[in-house]
Amino acid sequence: MGGAVVDEGPTGIKAPDGGWGWAVLFGCFIITGFSYAFPKAVSVFFKELMHEFGIGYSDTAWISSILLAMLYGTGPLCSVCVNRFGCRPVMLVGGLFASLGMVAASFCRSIIQIYLTTGVITGLGLALNFQPSLIMLNRYFNKRRPIANGLAAAGSPVFLCALSPLGQLLQDHYGWRGGFLILGGLLLNCCVCAALMRPLVSPQASGGSGAQAPQRPSKHLLDLSVFRDRGFLIYAVAASIMVLGLFVPPVFVVSYAKDLGVPDTKAAFLLTILGFIDIFARPTAGFITGLKKVRPYSVYLFSFAMFFNGFTDLTGSTATDYGGLVVFCIFFGISYGMVGALQFEVLMAIVGTQKFSSAIGLVLLLEAVAVLIGPPSGGKLLDATKVYKYVFILAGAEVLTSSLVLLLGNFFCIKKKPEVTQPEEVASEEEKLHKPPVGVRVDSREVEHFLKEQPEKNGEVVHTPETSV
Repeated sequence: MGGAVVDEGPTGIKAPDGGWGWAVLFGCFIITGFSYAFPKAVSVFFKELMHEFGIGYSDTAWISSILLAMLYGTGPLCSVCVNRFGCRPVMLVGGLFASLGMVAASFCRSIIQIYLTTGVITGLGLALNFQPSLIMLNRYFNKRRPIANGLAAAGSPVFLCALSPLGQLLQDHYGWRGGFLILGGLLLNCCVCAALMRPLVSPQASGGSGAQAPQRPSKHLLDLSVFRDRGFLIYAVAASIMVLGLFVPPVFVVSYAKDLGVPDTKAAFLLTILGFIDIFARPTAGFITGLKKVRPYSVYLFSFAMFFNGFTDLTGSTATDYGGLVVFCIFFGISYGMVGALQFEVLMAIVGTQKFSSAIGLVLLLEAVAVLIGPPSGGKLLDATKVYKYVFILAGAEVLTSSLVLLLGNFFCIKKKPEVTQPEEVASEEEKLHKPPVGVRVDSREVEHFLKEQPEKNGEVVHTPETSV
């Protein structure tokens, strides 16, 4: 496995922005879809699990919570594994873990065993696939990276729209045990995606035996130096606050509609509307961010996306009928898609390629705490007030706060880094130093007479203030 560190690639390799990168993008699309949609799609089996084990809804809800906690909380572990072994081996092991967890869950006899198999093992497997796939996407794309991130992020709503009906179909025909077994087989496709993550190789290294590849700098298993980057600190704080409220509205919007007297089928259709809008919002946001005039301001565009999302939550709290909730889901899908497409693109732009593998792991760990706090806090507020309006106001206030933290932090705390002097600029400066002053005429005969009077002593030219710069 030690040889797999080649996956990191020597420094100085230019991102191809295409070629095999499109295969990497396809793999990242599938991995992102499984990682984000699977915890929500498993909820289709909750009622049958409640009947099987004689438990309540809160007990089954822990399955999705543990899945998300593993996806976010194991970020540093994934960073260490990637920096040690490379992306492809880690993803192959992750695909096996994800599949093994669901297959083992189909034989479970208690809800605790479901927690360990579906929650912990499958969650860890998805985490070991998700983070390395983003790292590989970052290596293969530079100029086209915003649109690549947008297309990869679109896997989440696409798979959510596909996996939920598929899960219901599997449950109706094979029960929850057969459904888990088949889903476990589907998760083996993560191993296929891992095989697509071909390491970048230096052209010099593959050219011949005489060529020497550039030396790779020594890497820490987890680079904590990112905490000295003020841009990273501001991003991490803002992202953690954002996650507190970002996932709350999709969790409660269906119940909100039912509380207004909307039939169950129409209420569930709200999530379909949200997901459909999200599918197109993410690639569009990536395309806009990739424009030459827009890309330097991607951090501020991300801040606007968070502000838009928080403002949508606040206005959605005033909805009094089904039509109002449909409008809310349309605008929430747009803003939610923008956030999903930009969050990792902005992090890549802040920390760079070399530190991204460590930075994303640390950010996901911080967000894991917020993921566990956010939806339960909204549920407790709902239990105390019995009013969905306050839940949406709380979520909107949290996301709005995160947008202000990112905006003000970057505007006031991040100074523009001094530009690195290019070799051409250095050469031009030297030419200016050797160039005679403008307006001063030099007589060639005087120069020749001066040089003849300066003999060489012991083979060395005697320098005078006039001949030395």
